[in-house]
Amino acid sequence: MDKKLAILSSISMSVLLAVLVYFAYFRTEQNSCTDTRVASEDLIGGPFELLDHTGALRSEADVIDGLTLLYFGFTYCPDFCPLDLARNLAAVDLASIDGVDVTPVFISIDPARDTPDVVADYVKAYDSRLIGLTGNAEQVATAAKAYRVFYRKNGDADQDYLVDHSTHSYLMDETGFRTFFRTDATPERVAETITCLASQTR
Repeated sequence: MDKKLAILSSISMSVLLAVLVYFAYFRTEQNSCTDTRVASEDLIGGPFELLDHTGALRSEADVIDGLTLLYFGFTYCPDFCPLDLARNLAAVDLASIDGVDVTPVFISIDPARDTPDVVADYVKAYDSRLIGLTGNAEQVATAAKAYRVFYRKNGDADQDYLVDHSTHSYLMDETGFRTFFRTDATPERVAETITCLASQTR
């Protein structure tokens, strides 16, 4: 009997611990907007010069003027890029309801195909607030390296190749890196985090 009680007690304690861990995690995920900057934060972001979708040369200082949500992708991308950009734009809309202005930015990692004209059409299809950036191979490589973005052409350069790439969205401001969002982050979660972090700097 004592052995059964001990086993039941042990199971009960395990279940209780699991529940507490779950709710602690859930509460953190839903309500916390702790700035995720760490000791290596200076490794995220840096100088770049790229052409915007109007053909103008823009530096990082020109583009990141206030809260800015950056995403690296390519216009021919069939899956992650459209979903991530749509999510970012929805988050920007939600943040604006709370009075927080965020500039959405798309940086191409496919300079061979994504000319300023191509990027301009891409931006037009999404949202007039979106800033599209591209450049030559060296300029794009410099920007990608600054944000620790992985990208690699997958297929023959003369065919309809794709580009494998990392899919994080980076929240930046004039001071540098603030946080990042993975593909699975919802628009509501992104907007909530942006709004909360913005309140910390007001």
